[in-house]
Amino acid sequence: MQAFEMTDIGLMTYFLGMEIKQNKNEIFIYQKKYAKEILKKFYMENCKPTTTPMNQKDKFSKENGTDRVDEEKFGSLIGCLMYLTATSPNILYATSLLYHFMHCPTEIHLRAAKQILRYIKGIVSFGVQFQRSQKLKFYSFSNSDWGGFIDDMKSTYEFYFNLGSGMFSWSSKKQNIVAQSTVEAKFITAAVVVNQALWIQKILCDLHIEEKEITEISVDNQAAITISHNLVFHGKIKHFNIKLYFLREVRKNGDVMLIYCKFEDQLADLFVKPLPVSRFEFLR
Repeated sequence: MQAFEMTDIGLMTYFLGMEIKQNKNEIFIYQKKYAKEILKKFYMENCKPTTTPMNQKDKFSKENGTDRVDEEKFGSLIGCLMYLTATSPNILYATSLLYHFMHCPTEIHLRAAKQILRYIKGIVSFGVQFQRSQKLKFYSFSNSDWGGFIDDMKSTYEFYFNLGSGMFSWSSKKQNIVAQSTVEAKFITAAVVVNQALWIQKILCDLHIEEKEITEISVDNQAAITISHNLVFHGKIKHFNIKLYFLREVRKNGDVMLIYCKFEDQLADLFVKPLPVSRFEFLR
């Protein structure tokens, strides 16, 4: 304020559709007002809430035998939901999945999108909480399915990063290539997450946050971790050698470390597949 003309209007409480509650030891970010606006826009404000954003048995494809729906309306709905994922990562997987059908939506896709809206109806006050933490440990969980997309048999990768008390970066996207095995799908995901981790490490360095410990990335596949350590070049993995050498080099430099986590401890499951209610609510 000594250098520029400005006005102090106090702590930020609202910004670009996001509501912010700031207390002494925590910050809570949510989009209650925006969520209600979405429900009203698509005439779902009086709908019956559901417990999960997606049915566990749902599988989507471009040609599913049902009639096409209005492409513009469907695209608008998905766009609104994508912006809501900024503070509601629990709808990210279902929303990003339907995003791939924005230009060929059918009644089945619209029905699935409306289920997300019904789920939102019950969680309008939910958001992301950050608490004061004595130790800013930087770590990640990563996961992937295998051939989850029916139309092209590509897999979905997902990950999230945690710093101290809360999750601050998350993603759920289709892989660019077709993985020929579960191990390859997991390995491709690990390579993507390691790249993201290195980028975030540089940002933390610019913010004068020194990382004294190696960044741990939890993976629920022993084979993928073993390949990143093993110098023997097996015939079964020769088709993804570039990622192979990249991961080995990063591991040798001590920048990141892939560690094994059991299936039940895989916290990134929330972003890779539809889950039963009990598992979904636990991870949420």
